[in-house]
Amino acid sequence: MLIGRKQLAKRWSFPSIDRWSIIALLIAGLALLPIAIILRMLLLPAPDVWQHLWATRLGEFLTNTVILLVGVGTGTVLLGTGLAWLVTAYRFPGQRLFDWALMLPMAVPSYVLAFVFMATFDYTGPVQKALRDWFGSSVWFPSIRSGGGAVFVMSLTLYPYVYLLTRAAFHEHALGTFEVARTLGATRLQAFFRVVLPMARPSLVAGLSLVLMEALTDVGTVRFLNFPTLSDGIFRIWHGMMDRDAALQSAAVLLLFAFAALLLERLTRGRARYVQEGSRGHGFVQVPLTGWRGLMATLLCFFVLATAFLLPISQLILWSVYELQRRMPEDLLAVYWRHARATLMLAGIGAVISVLAAVLLAYGVHLSRSPITRLAARGAMLGYAIPGAVIGLGVLIPLAWLDHTLNDLTYQWWGVLPGLIFTGSITGLIYAYVVRFMAVAYSSVEASLEKVSPSIEAAARTLGASPVRVLFHIHLPLIRAGMLTGAVLVFVDVMKELPITLLLRPFGYDTLALWVWQNVAESLWGEAAIPALTIVVADLLVVGMIIRSATLQRRAPMERGELARGDV
Repeated sequence: MLIGRKQLAKRWSFPSIDRWSIIALLIAGLALLPIAIILRMLLLPAPDVWQHLWATRLGEFLTNTVILLVGVGTGTVLLGTGLAWLVTAYRFPGQRLFDWALMLPMAVPSYVLAFVFMATFDYTGPVQKALRDWFGSSVWFPSIRSGGGAVFVMSLTLYPYVYLLTRAAFHEHALGTFEVARTLGATRLQAFFRVVLPMARPSLVAGLSLVLMEALTDVGTVRFLNFPTLSDGIFRIWHGMMDRDAALQSAAVLLLFAFAALLLERLTRGRARYVQEGSRGHGFVQVPLTGWRGLMATLLCFFVLATAFLLPISQLILWSVYELQRRMPEDLLAVYWRHARATLMLAGIGAVISVLAAVLLAYGVHLSRSPITRLAARGAMLGYAIPGAVIGLGVLIPLAWLDHTLNDLTYQWWGVLPGLIFTGSITGLIYAYVVRFMAVAYSSVEASLEKVSPSIEAAARTLGASPVRVLFHIHLPLIRAGMLTGAVLVFVDVMKELPITLLLRPFGYDTLALWVWQNVAESLWGEAAIPALTIVVADLLVVGMIIRSATLQRRAPMERGELARGDV
């Protein structure tokens, strides 16, 4: 069949580029630059570096990384899915409380839970001391400083990602499909595995992907529990061996793991589509659990909540009170404010710039009809899936080049050396934070922008307002709640961030997270408690927003259903 010239030209025409596309391309280019630099290492392998890495500890790093990913992935899927099914499909004492309280462990960073467990369950901790007093010195207790300890700790802090998403999927599940399976003779458990779980697979895979990305980027937990992975290995090579090339090659391998996690998520979803017939579901009819069954369900939920949240919180409070009594409050407060001020400044600047970039990207996608703008926006979001150590090294290379170039030029022209302007200041830190966490702000801003009625914008445009004026006078006031939410999410993420801060911080510029890191390295549990408690309290603010959002989403269809029944 012959194709007309106009049709052919239309089919193969290059997508148009407007000014919003150019802005989106610039932001995406800056966000993708650190990733591209590390990716380039894979194309330029250094055989001698690889031989040296393989002869030393690369094999151990790779093996531990695989063990950690498999262990944490399995643990979070079992724990998150099992608890979500329990609180959704059954009614037992405390079920309503555990329904939202089981999200609280998300507020405790893995490295904080790790050092609390070290102080509590290690050989010199109170638990093992008590066991030796009761049963003698030969009593056996599993070592917390091991791969099993790292998997256990990270499963406890990361399972809420799976729990939150699968719980929402179970609540939205149409009751009809479940009841049809029951009428065909399936037991409640069989209907769960054959009908409910496959329908919730997209949510389960999304939660698992987030867990794997968090496990890949973790440095503090594996370092404290002496289970070095690739992320930790980059720091050991960078600080211990002072070998830049080896660290870059290791970062390239870690980047491959991140891409593999993304690919796994896409392949697992595949082309499958899961559609429920009829209207949106209202969840299951909860079956009451009485007697020992109800007691076991309550104890299981309480054990998880107590181990992952109540124990670390109460221990941190006790240590903090003891530390305040032991040291002069003036001295402690001076140190605290110095670290808090640095943290607030970094988190504040990172949040503001991330939100501004997110607004420009989201508004560009909203206005531009070019596919290039949408493609650039998706590319700019890739940083959230990349481990912090990879982004940190990827940012360091171009900034170091800029510093050297600037010093060479100023020396040649004026005989002056300005020093390390980019790598010796917080510029690199802010840049890396924005690359890593801009996706968090973008999701929030984009969701708010989609809720703005197109008729409002159309009315303003017909009155002659330019897109920029519409943005400042209509969209920004209407999406300020989304901007504020995005800023809070980025702020808290920066507060607890460790890998990027460890790599790029200026000398002597310490944050609260680094204060925890330094004190735990010297086993000063009490001194690490106050900054750790501050980070947990900030995280609780975000978890509170998530719980409120999840509760409102759950109530909305129920209220709509009740309204519809009332109308009938």
